[in-house]
Amino acid sequence: MLVEEIGAALTGRPHETIVVDDGSSDHTGEVLAKLAAKGLPVRHMRHDCSCGQSRAVRTGVFAARGDVVATIDGDGQNDPAFIPVLVEALESAGAEAGLAAGQRVGRTDTKLKQLSSRFANGLRRAMLADDTRDTGCGLKVVPTELFRRLPFFDGWHRYLPALVLREGYGVVHRDVRDRSRRFGTSNYGIFDRAARGALDLFGVWWLIRRGRKVPDVSENPLPQREPVTELPEALAQAKGRVSA
Repeated sequence: MLVEEIGAALTGRPHETIVVDDGSSDHTGEVLAKLAAKGLPVRHMRHDCSCGQSRAVRTGVFAARGDVVATIDGDGQNDPAFIPVLVEALESAGAEAGLAAGQRVGRTDTKLKQLSSRFANGLRRAMLADDTRDTGCGLKVVPTELFRRLPFFDGWHRYLPALVLREGYGVVHRDVRDRSRRFGTSNYGIFDRAARGALDLFGVWWLIRRGRKVPDVSENPLPQREPVTELPEALAQAKGRVSA
């Protein structure tokens, strides 16, 4: 089970696993209740209707209690063993990095899907200059505070490198192993994904152009007056009165 794999991968690290149930009609709640009863640090966030992957990611991000959020697809294609690899990559990169992104190797998808993905990734890199080979990989690690302030829209999870760069942070990459799908079925077709992706791509391009300058902000110390210990006479006389 994926939740148990995540727990095993993060042994020795304080963590929680947030499962976002996007309005499913299966027995997710019962399964998670059994895992929680066994002592696994799992939480169940449920949408009352299906809202899609982007909204599910956002729900998890705002529910998170940790300093960093690691995203992972629920279909089993992402290997949880790479979560600590990405966490360590982000930590090693220092405060200037805002994202550790997995890039899949050994893809298990059909050749047609791989070719369409390669084309989409190439076009995105050319337009957004995000220097990321594969944004479709669900394995990503982002500081929670930064994640929460990224502009949200349906499809944002595919543009996290560009959105993080827009905030003035760097992106680090690690190759991750791709696995065959274990759970569920894909709700995306090649052509409908392309149509949505084209609109999102131009939207992110516009966002980057409208926010390209990111200043380094520092506070200049100002002289401080001594705190007032006695009230002026007029104010002292008025003390206790209420104006409505």
